[in-house]
Amino acid sequence: MSNISVSENEASSSEPEKKNSPAVIEESPELQRASSSTVPPDVPSDEPPDAPDGGWSAWSQVVSAHIANMISWGYGTGFSVFQLYYKQTMNLPAVQVSWIGSVQIFLCFLVGVASGRLSDGGHSRQLYATGAIICIFGMFMTSLTNTYWQILLAQGFCQGIGAGLVFMPASANVAVYFKKNRSFAIAASGCGSSSGAILYPAVVQFLVPSVGFPWAVRICGFISIALAIVGFRLLKPRELHRVPAPYLDLKAFKSLPYSLFTAGSFLVYFSLFTILIYINSFAREILELSDITSVEFILVTNAIAIAARPIFGFLADKFLGPVETFGLNCVALGVMAFGWIGVHERIAMYVYSAFVGFVNGGAQGLFTSAISSFVPDLRKMGTWIGMTFGLCGFATLAGPPTMGAIVDANGGKYLWAQVWAGSTIVIRGIMVLISSRLVSRNSAKPSAI
Repeated sequence: MSNISVSENEASSSEPEKKNSPAVIEESPELQRASSSTVPPDVPSDEPPDAPDGGWSAWSQVVSAHIANMISWGYGTGFSVFQLYYKQTMNLPAVQVSWIGSVQIFLCFLVGVASGRLSDGGHSRQLYATGAIICIFGMFMTSLTNTYWQILLAQGFCQGIGAGLVFMPASANVAVYFKKNRSFAIAASGCGSSSGAILYPAVVQFLVPSVGFPWAVRICGFISIALAIVGFRLLKPRELHRVPAPYLDLKAFKSLPYSLFTAGSFLVYFSLFTILIYINSFAREILELSDITSVEFILVTNAIAIAARPIFGFLADKFLGPVETFGLNCVALGVMAFGWIGVHERIAMYVYSAFVGFVNGGAQGLFTSAISSFVPDLRKMGTWIGMTFGLCGFATLAGPPTMGAIVDANGGKYLWAQVWAGSTIVIRGIMVLISSRLVSRNSAKPSAI
């Protein structure tokens, strides 16, 4: 998720690019004029050749980013426990409750685009602190809510804005500390989303019966305060040479592989979070399991994802390449969405949750690395990644409510919602694999860029 650039001299002397990574060639005047607007003249333009690629200085940044992902993505992707609680206690339809989680994830994507550019300008620590404070404020305000619109403001808007501010600077910082092991490091820091999606739902689900919902959420806030302090103390942005860089590069969409990949990404994020958000409700409403048992499936899914992310990061770095690994995981995730149709008992649900966690962890963990494979000019890395993230944000805004509407329209049954989720994800995975072939073909040809 970082905005990283490498000098032309370094790019020409570095080892050969890995599979799916297009060759970096001297930038043409056309690419220099590719954007109509620029950010302040303090955006990193090159990655120093002596990137630590290990040691405490580098791995401590992975820890900081891991914590940021726990507070932001972890709390957001753990919304399934809130989805079930709000639906049961407030007697709201699934589609209406889904908007809370959708707005939260959407703003995390969208605000992350802007915070990424600001972090490149040297404001990472300020963004990290501000985002963490807003996230924690949103948690405490959620504990005081009584109506739907109050929950939407506190947990949807407030938490989403804070999450977008805190996760991007830390995640971007990881990438500039690593080169050869970048996919692995980014995947390891991204495990924070799974760690958080285990921690927060468990706290809420297991403490609500004894202390009540308000205090359960407040405890989440106190835990986040402790985590944020540690993460902030560890965060140490690297000092990079800075030159002007664009906010937008609309000519990027003239690249067929990049455009195909971005379109596919939109489709997968339209459905991906629906599985994570509704798995708890499915277990409670369709399998008629208890609330405590239902939350166990969330914990299993995210626990397996923690192990899967670095495994697939290693495979992408050493063997398959990020785009192929990512695309294969997306196809597998779509197949798993169809497999959801055949889950009818508790044991099958445990097995299904484990498999979903494994392939979903690989898919989400490699998303940023896969996008970077399509960028021909590394000085525009952050711009191209940011545009893809921004578009995917709109997909996450509409996806969960769409699934909720399908479930409500079918009398609470999940069959057609499962078919819809599986179809969109499989199509997207195929599009990614096609884009991978196109970028490999283009890399083998002399570049005009």
